[in-house]
Amino acid sequence: MEWTEEIITQLKGLWAEGFSTAEIGRRLGISKNAVVGKAHRLSLPSRPSPIRKGGSEGGPRRKRSPRRVSGPTLPPLACTRTPVSECTISQTPSRAPAPPPRPVIAPRSYGRVITCCWPIGEPGTKSFRFCDANSVPGKPYCPEHAQLAYVRIRDKDEDVA
Repeated sequence: MEWTEEIITQLKGLWAEGFSTAEIGRRLGISKNAVVGKAHRLSLPSRPSPIRKGGSEGGPRRKRSPRRVSGPTLPPLACTRTPVSECTISQTPSRAPAPPPRPVIAPRSYGRVITCCWPIGEPGTKSFRFCDANSVPGKPYCPEHAQLAYVRIRDKDEDVA
């Protein structure tokens, strides 16, 4: 596109009248982005933003987000509770009454307390929960649920009677 003196004069006139960049582009037969670029190069006064209320100059400025700090941001918590396994998930909605406190379980020799992760009920319902009994060392289930989960596969020789 060739910017002639006549087109530049028309651009300045339409800009001063307050037409949108898209409308100026339609009237001059050029793209909106070409209008914006040429207006910038001509140092024409900035236009109010069609998105922000009050324009780009007088509108309220957005607060800057706080700078990120490297390293710990909070002091360490003085934890008095017994650690809980990753698989113990509370599915209780916030509006339901608080469940009774869980009994404190002594940590195992390897430092982790594991509770049974056997699902009870239908996931997504209010009654859904996990078993939460002490689990068998090295397994995610209590003795009762471990018997259900770990079934020994019978040999073909045992089937022959």
